[in-house]
Amino acid sequence: MQSNSGLWVIRPFNTVFLVTFGVFLALLIVASFLLRNQSEKTRQTVLIAACLVTFVGFFVYKYYLSLDADFNVLTAERGGFNWWGELPLHLCNINMMLIPIAVWRKHKPLLAFCFFLAPLGAMMALAMPGVAFEGYSLLLPRNLGYYGTHFMIVIEGLAIVSFGLYRPSFRDLPRTVGTALLITFGVFLINLLLRRTGLNPKANYFFSVETEGNPLLEIFHRWIPVPFLYLLPSVLILGSYMGLITGGFALADALKKKKAQ
Repeated sequence: MQSNSGLWVIRPFNTVFLVTFGVFLALLIVASFLLRNQSEKTRQTVLIAACLVTFVGFFVYKYYLSLDADFNVLTAERGGFNWWGELPLHLCNINMMLIPIAVWRKHKPLLAFCFFLAPLGAMMALAMPGVAFEGYSLLLPRNLGYYGTHFMIVIEGLAIVSFGLYRPSFRDLPRTVGTALLITFGVFLINLLLRRTGLNPKANYFFSVETEGNPLLEIFHRWIPVPFLYLLPSVLILGSYMGLITGGFALADALKKKKAQ
């Protein structure tokens, strides 16, 4: 078993975590500054290229994870490594695939979905990593893959706005919530299929079948003890989160307009 002590040990919001996050945010700020006067096509190309690098990196990371004996031991309760359990079907992974499509097609509903949900999903994964990813060196292949992938998804989601490819609008919020619910239900059906066929008896993408001890989902499950349906109260949190962010942009636009008068 690998040591869980040392200079490079990463845990949610410890020094290593914050410094690493700071490096990725600095990368976003520098890229946004350098691209501010470039054409929209150039900005799109840079973001799509970054997403493709992340996508390739995701599968490289999963390959090394399949060879990681410690990972199998640490996750034995959930069956250890299983390719059917490592598909890109979590919220952050779905955004990883949708961002380049949304940017390429200039599809406003998808851009809205990815801007709001990609940073949220990836940050949730970073704040609540699995037992195999917390308390171990950042330099382990599995942690380089896990944290690198998720930090990239955070800044790629933010780049949709910082690159000037989308501006949040209140009119986009209902459709974004609807898209989130539709995707969540589709993933829930995939979970049921994987469980029914035995390909992955513990399939739980989006945590839509089991709460896996998540404190917030445990509360929702006590209210609505039915798979998938217990996720519905999350809509209120999602709506508030999107409304707050959009309100901030609306306020900034109003102040800018007032200053220009």
